[in-house]
Amino acid sequence: MSVIDLNADVGEEASGPDGDGPLLDVVTSASVACGFHAGDPGVMRRTLEDAVARHVVVGAHPSYPDRAGFGRRDMAISPSRLTDDLLYQIGALDGLARSYSTRVRYVKPHGALYHRMGEDDACARAVCDALRAYGNLALLAPYGSVAIAVAEQLGVEVATEAFADRAYRPDGRLTPRTDAGAVVTDADEVAARAVTLALDHRVAAFDGSWIPVAASSICIHGDTPGSAALARRVRGALTDAGVGLAPFVT
Repeated sequence: MSVIDLNADVGEEASGPDGDGPLLDVVTSASVACGFHAGDPGVMRRTLEDAVARHVVVGAHPSYPDRAGFGRRDMAISPSRLTDDLLYQIGALDGLARSYSTRVRYVKPHGALYHRMGEDDACARAVCDALRAYGNLALLAPYGSVAIAVAEQLGVEVATEAFADRAYRPDGRLTPRTDAGAVVTDADEVAARAVTLALDHRVAAFDGSWIPVAASSICIHGDTPGSAALARRVRGALTDAGVGLAPFVT
């Protein structure tokens, strides 16, 4: 049976009155914002409490220091400074996680840093240096990216990710959020895309062409409108298609 992870970016204060609980009821891994683009110690702690109560694997979701731009603006930061910033964010989240008898198991950079890591060798190395320095944490990175090759070269455990709720360009990159249709919110479409990713290892670009994507994990963004309902629809569709759900790292 095919098995895949279902992850969400959480702790970004974008959910409803119940916080990220309804989303954490569905996913198998949770990438928790570490304060640089969203969240704060209180939000991080509550998100961890909710994740642990649901036996969801916890990952860190660090970013550039860009709260004003929600971490979606590229920044000129030296590799050594970037490694320091990542260690600071991972350590903060992991310290809080320990109070709930859990640990950060992986790192998925956020926003502009995620995209930069996927294309820039020096940035990817700075990210991997932080993971190795902290204790050989796993990296969640876009399929086919520079970050995959760098992580494998440096001996960092790496898993590949695809997005069910984001549109792709024909070159395999995500459509910029400033473009119309960049975020996919139709539940049937999102679910169908997830099943195709899990079983056929491909995703349709906005022009109708097919892009090969071998993903270990499928992401539903916590700030996508109706994210919890989308995640439930995706999980149900995957289960109906005979796909098992399990964290990519344990």
